[in-house]
Amino acid sequence: MNKLRAKFVSIRDLLATAWPIVLITALGFAVAYQFVKPAPPREMSISTGGETGAYYAYAKRYGELLAANGITLKILTSSGSQQNLERLKQGEADIALIQGGIDEVLSGDEQSDLRSLGSVAYEPVWVFYRSETRIDKLYQLAGARIAVGEEGSGIRGLALQLLEANEIATRGKNLLPVDGLNAAEALQQGKIDAAFIVAAPEAPVVQVLLRSPGVRVMSFVQADAYARRFPFLSKIVLPRGVVDLVRDTPPRDTVLLATTANVIVSESLHPALASLLLQAMSEVNGQSGFFQRAGEFPAYKDHSFDLSAEATRYYKSGPPLLQRYLPFWIAVLVERLFVLILPIIILLLPLLKVAPSIYNWRVRSKIFRCYGDLKFLENELRHAYDGSRHADYLIRLDRIEEDAYSRNIPLSFSDLFYTLREHINLVRAELLALKERSEAGT
Repeated sequence: MNKLRAKFVSIRDLLATAWPIVLITALGFAVAYQFVKPAPPREMSISTGGETGAYYAYAKRYGELLAANGITLKILTSSGSQQNLERLKQGEADIALIQGGIDEVLSGDEQSDLRSLGSVAYEPVWVFYRSETRIDKLYQLAGARIAVGEEGSGIRGLALQLLEANEIATRGKNLLPVDGLNAAEALQQGKIDAAFIVAAPEAPVVQVLLRSPGVRVMSFVQADAYARRFPFLSKIVLPRGVVDLVRDTPPRDTVLLATTANVIVSESLHPALASLLLQAMSEVNGQSGFFQRAGEFPAYKDHSFDLSAEATRYYKSGPPLLQRYLPFWIAVLVERLFVLILPIIILLLPLLKVAPSIYNWRVRSKIFRCYGDLKFLENELRHAYDGSRHADYLIRLDRIEEDAYSRNIPLSFSDLFYTLREHINLVRAELLALKERSEAGT
């Protein structure tokens, strides 16, 4: 029974020692929790463009890869980059595919909450025209009827910027809101003189116009100047004969300008989802293409929007370490737990080192309090012994001994208890000796 009681007291002392450690650890946990982002949602949305466009095709392939990791990607079709950007600003979409240069319509404040994950492909800027004479500078189109794309489309925004740079009025009746195959048909029929097309070489509209009799594609002799003035543009070359070797189409190397397709996200997009999307972008857009080398995309080519922190790390170091070796959701769980556990470990290591000392001090202090009373009594006996109070001294000494008995000390500290009893007996013997000397003196 005494052993059980001693053991119980030891556990009580341990608990009394542990509660400050538990409290400090809990506070550390609460502080660390403030820095832990919530688990990523299982669904996000992307605004693309028409179902026949390249943006929609990219999004479908992204969705397939994300679905393999338990993420549903909701694809929202739109009228073009302008609507994609508006949806992103209004919180109606988490991700938007945007043509380079479209951000010119935004102020700095409007861009502050938007971040780029990088560019995923070149988008050649084709200027097809009908003319007996060769045109290689945009200002030569002054006064011509030009298809510049529908209102709100990325094509229109880019075309107007380029025309304005060439001192061509951008509000005239000659700039027509026509694009795609409708523009191709109008150009073939002579209803317009030129058309801006932003599309891949494989796109039907490009293939049709490259093979249309009387329709030429403009080679930008000032391409380097455009790339300097418009940082979102790049210079690319369409090699001679690449469209049709037999018919030698095009008949010469053609210099084109190219914007980029950019993945723009809200700053609030969960970092884990941004990282997963970047991996999907690498798989879908990282292959070699008509104008790009293998591994060239995704990349931060259009600096119109600030690059997100996740994309910066991804381009520097690749996917997060845990996501390379663990399934996505397990990696996310481990990362979140790590943020919680690391500060706790940092707190616990020093606390656990001092815990044994605190425990020893608590147990020893029970004995030391008795020693304090005993020392006080001994000093009084030596310097102010009064024989008439001998019985009172004995009562006080017995009380100290009883107090020592009542302090249930863990078995591992029994030596302290027995040492205290020996010292109590020494004081008792000294008290008896003082009594005998007092009586003999009388």
